[in-house]
Amino acid sequence: MRETFDLLANERRARTFFLALVQSALGTGAGYIALLLLAKHRLDSSWAISLVLLADLIPAMLLGPVFGAVADRWSRKRCAILADVLRVVAFGGIALFDSYAAMIGFAILAGTGTALFTPSVLAALPSVIDDERRLPAASALYGTVTDLGFTIGPLVAAGVLALSSAETLVWVNAASFAMSVVLLVPLRFGQTPAQPDDIPRSLLGEAREGLRLTTRMRAIRVVLLASGAAMFCVGIFNVAELFFATETLGASNAGFGVLVTIFGVGFICGSLIGSKGGPMPHLKRRFLAGLLVLGAGFAAMGLSDSYVLAAVTFAVAGFGNGLVLMYERLLIYGVFGDTLVGRVFGIKDALTAWAFGVAFVFSGALLTALGPGELILIAGGIGVVISSIAALALRSEWSEPDNGQLVDGAAVGLPAPEIGISTSVVSGD
Repeated sequence: MRETFDLLANERRARTFFLALVQSALGTGAGYIALLLLAKHRLDSSWAISLVLLADLIPAMLLGPVFGAVADRWSRKRCAILADVLRVVAFGGIALFDSYAAMIGFAILAGTGTALFTPSVLAALPSVIDDERRLPAASALYGTVTDLGFTIGPLVAAGVLALSSAETLVWVNAASFAMSVVLLVPLRFGQTPAQPDDIPRSLLGEAREGLRLTTRMRAIRVVLLASGAAMFCVGIFNVAELFFATETLGASNAGFGVLVTIFGVGFICGSLIGSKGGPMPHLKRRFLAGLLVLGAGFAAMGLSDSYVLAAVTFAVAGFGNGLVLMYERLLIYGVFGDTLVGRVFGIKDALTAWAFGVAFVFSGALLTALGPGELILIAGGIGVVISSIAALALRSEWSEPDNGQLVDGAAVGLPAPEIGISTSVVSGD
């Protein structure tokens, strides 16, 4: 926590950057509740939520590495602003057009914005701070801010729903992205990264090069696959949670919003633990612990038969989710230099999107045959198995504090040029 407060106190550009993120995250959190409710209202089917969430993921599923290549070729700031503009249009359209088909189309547009925004902002994050030793704190704050919307946003949604409609919440989300554009335009960050002379000239070529380099590195490959598999479990949970809260536990829509908030509180706590960073073995252990806590939390949740007990398991699972994503980011920053990091985050985003997409289809099919509690229990069991497999696969990786190596996008196993991020940055001390 101290490192995070120090970052905000001493980094003016970071304060503006995270202000833009936090207000749009609040809109997203409130809008998430609205999307679930609107989808359920506009299509009376167990597939309603799955299809909307899947539509939002299609752009990242198909083009994640390409969007990462875009972030490594052009100004990351301009990419982030364009992404926010796309999302303003998308959520405004969802609010204006009262049809499920239009909702799917605009969800795809919103997903395009998110698929471009995520690798651009994550790749640009080191450029937002003046002192590179604060990168772990900035990464922790990024995780905190992006999930803050799913903590406070649902509470905002509960209040608005008591007085207005779900469409109003969608307008709030659109306005938050518009405000993000206003805040980011004058901010200096995310310059176009320096590129070696021998990079491929096409975006597809650059995307393939990023895939080639990433898949050649066994440890990072395991981390990305394990994280993607964990997000598959989270995707199952996302489909089942509304039905679990309202049908199994008998909670109201507002009660569901409170449970989502509790999950977010746990997520934030998991993210903030990483604000000091640490050597690579430490980051690996925390990542593996997050996988285990996430799976165990879902397993306990699926067995819960009371609102209070379920609330505790929501917090535990959220904490594990925060740990997984926070330490995955730090491991990526500790290995990859500036010229490649956008593509790595694009690859990670594509894996996450595929994991969620498969989970949504899987869950939509099984939700008609199984109860939501049983479905969440299955997610928990899968999560525990994933943590065990990942621990075995990484047992001999990053066993020494100084054995991390940087990749500059041109060769594996060679030190990165000066524009890269050294492993010492991740230590944060």
